Amino acid sequence: MLDNEPIRLNKFISESGLCSRREADAHIEQGVVTVNGKKAVVGTKVFQGDQVVVNGNKIKAKKKEEEVYLAFNKPSGITSTTEESVKDNIIEYISYHKRIFPVGRLDKDSQGLIFLTSNGDIVNKILRAGNKHEKEYLVTVNKPITDAFIEAMGKGVPILGETTKKCFVRKESAIIFRIILVQGLNRQIRRMCEQFGYEVTRLERIRIMNVGLKGLPPGEWRELTPKELDGIAAMVRNSTATEEASQSKHAVKKTPGKTAKKSLVKTKSNPDNRGKSKPFTAYKTAAKKSKPGYRKLATGVTKVKSKVGSKNKSNRKPANAKSGNKGRKR
Repeated sequence: MLDNEPIRLNKFISESGLCSRREADAHIEQGVVTVNGKKAVVGTKVFQGDQVVVNGNKIKAKKKEEEVYLAFNKPSGITSTTEESVKDNIIEYISYHKRIFPVGRLDKDSQGLIFLTSNGDIVNKILRAGNKHEKEYLVTVNKPITDAFIEAMGKGVPILGETTKKCFVRKESAIIFRIILVQGLNRQIRRMCEQFGYEVTRLERIRIMNVGLKGLPPGEWRELTPKELDGIAAMVRNSTATEEASQSKHAVKKTPGKTAKKSLVKTKSNPDNRGKSKPFTAYKTAAKKSKPGYRKLATGVTKVKSKVGSKNKSNRKPANAKSGNKGRKR
């Protein structure tokens, strides 16, 4: 894991080889597990350096192979995939000696910063849309940029059936603008520009979160620095906590003593609606409204390596480049 990134206590104990995660939880529930001298509870998270004791025995996590975190300046023409059958794929291009995979994607015809790592957990946390991690781009288009275009791009643009989130956009020159996104829809910037009659002729990602592209030429990669890793860990930790707090705040509160009923349906095999919910979930848990019987329809890295070159019959009313060169560490 990243330095100072927490890990669930049951996973920590399990990785030590003492027992399974389920058995670890049982030990925790029995009160025989402490973290830094304090009795632990199920769900507790621990950090590197924390002292974990089970039944009076100090536990040490099993040492893992050192994880890899790379920053790569992807050239145009390289595909961000691990599929070996795909020509000019990013893994073959870099030819790293350990198994790694890209964090997210960068269009084949785009260039710039992309992370590669051996840590699958951090990949999911960085990519989670709700965490709102920034990605900054410099975009060149085919005709002069107007103030109206910059303003409209920043307010949100309808693409792929939704409106993009508001974002920072600034004109850098007659045909170049800077944009910072916190979401990653398919070919998002290109599609946004097309809505206003602009065509992207060059797209470069220059920053992901706290890591910039400065000093890293196209086709080269470097290891993320300890400082960068600490920053990423902090942002992931903070944004995840914020997301969980938001979900908790907006959770539906249940009335004490009352349990919501599930929508049931009569069928030939179950004419009395006994204990069987509707075979396809057309309705969420019943939500009482002002009108009786009204149910809501559910919607649906610091060394551098060089590289050149059924319809519902209920009568209830529903609401509506492959290259011969290989990456080299500079």
